[in-house]
Amino acid sequence: MGSRSPTLAVDRSVIPRPGLRPFVAALKLRIGFEITLTAIAGAAITPGIGLAPWRLAALAFAVLLASSAAGAFNQYAERDIDAQMRRTRHRPFVTGALTADRRWPLVIALMLAAAGALAFVATNVAAAVFTIAGALTYGVVYTLWLKRLTWLNIVVGGLAGTFAVLAGAAAVDSRIAAAPALLALALFFWTPPHFWSLALYNVEDYERTRVPMLPALISPRQTAAIILLHVVAVIVCSLLPAVFGAGLIYSVCAAAGGAYFLYFAARLWLNPTRARAWSSFKASLVQLTLLLAGAIADGVARGQLVGVS
Repeated sequence: MGSRSPTLAVDRSVIPRPGLRPFVAALKLRIGFEITLTAIAGAAITPGIGLAPWRLAALAFAVLLASSAAGAFNQYAERDIDAQMRRTRHRPFVTGALTADRRWPLVIALMLAAAGALAFVATNVAAAVFTIAGALTYGVVYTLWLKRLTWLNIVVGGLAGTFAVLAGAAAVDSRIAAAPALLALALFFWTPPHFWSLALYNVEDYERTRVPMLPALISPRQTAAIILLHVVAVIVCSLLPAVFGAGLIYSVCAAAGGAYFLYFAARLWLNPTRARAWSSFKASLVQLTLLLAGAIADGVARGQLVGVS
């Protein structure tokens, strides 16, 4: 990976103004909302009479709360790495907008406990277990254990999104059906090419910090080939729910999103430039949005997302 580059200077001029803004930034709410949508999609694609609106809303908030706890812990634990990366050196624990004292682990633990309790009360124990498992996978398994140890870090870390789908599915029926299981598998395969595209775009950050992210260990062409193979797996897994009861709306959205992601992943493989890595990253977000929107819209159209249970 080459010799370590000098540590980047932290730009104190970007410290957010006092107030809620630094706390909101620490929670990684953008990712949290995406994870929440995956849980709703998991519920929507599960055969059954759906959830009462208050149960669905409570589960969604529980997943958002758990994801926010994991996001805050990730920034708290990785502030040394974040300070050396151009992409993350403006985060609040790096700039000093938030003080990384011992109160944070306690607050984060309370958030996670509240999320699990809410999911349990509103739905069932299986949904609560999956909700907590997703946060612990990202916060502990990925952040504390695997990220600095192996290139498989983000592969295992991708289980966070997978567990969110399973939480939504289990809230409807604790016996996970084939369709949500395949959607969860699609999310498992989606996370690595999504993040490896971003890491290839920011590969100097990972070389500087010696974090063993795949693009910092192998050539751009090899990285792009592995990304392309994962995208194919995402497409296969995301289309298979149609065989197990997913409707036309879901199938069209899954096919359109998959084709879009495949196009940009193939372009990256043909010419693995930094610009094309960024395009592949953005395409992954479009694909995920279409996939989740399709699952939720399909569930609403067929009356199996919101019920009276």
